[in-house]
Amino acid sequence: MADATHILRTSPVIPVVTIDEPRHAVRAAQALADGGVRIIELTLRTESALESLKLIGEEVPDILLGAGTVLTPGQADAAVSAGAQFLVSPGVTAALLGHMLTLDVPVLPGVATVGEVMAVLERGLHAMKFFPAGPAGGPKYLAAIGAPIPQVQFCPTGGISLASAPDYLKLPNVSCVGGSWLTPSDAIENGDWQRITELAQQAVTLAVSP
Repeated sequence: MADATHILRTSPVIPVVTIDEPRHAVRAAQALADGGVRIIELTLRTESALESLKLIGEEVPDILLGAGTVLTPGQADAAVSAGAQFLVSPGVTAALLGHMLTLDVPVLPGVATVGEVMAVLERGLHAMKFFPAGPAGGPKYLAAIGAPIPQVQFCPTGGISLASAPDYLKLPNVSCVGGSWLTPSDAIENGDWQRITELAQQAVTLAVSP
């Protein structure tokens, strides 16, 4: 159950979303779903994130709901209690990964080095978040990792745009990318849900390497 490989096949892009006001959460999630993106990674970077998570889970049941920026075991517990269906961490420690593996949800741990990839692989996980994708080496780095460790599938996140996403998605060890460009902060603040839907529609047209 913990391996998140099937999660990565949900959409070419997993929106990485930060919601400041819970009243915007449902509309933002619905706008993504209306555009064909039925998955969301809601970050726990705001004090009200758990409230937003709960609202989305209750009112947008057709979207696969994940909690991101999980840094501690306590955050993992709280996110699952609020309705998170999968967990994403920006990095990984033995303690955090060990605790997340005790929870009954898929886990997408963040890695940035070959050693971290191997450590996560040893725990039985074959799907990982590559973060921060751009600064950590980009598509060339992931292509190099794929040669000795072809059994791992990645979701690169960090500095990726609609223009740069294809460079990652053409790699055989990349199932999808994570991106914050689908939900610009000004679009959320201004209630421009149509813009988010249009960005989602663009995202689902991106081709993933077979």
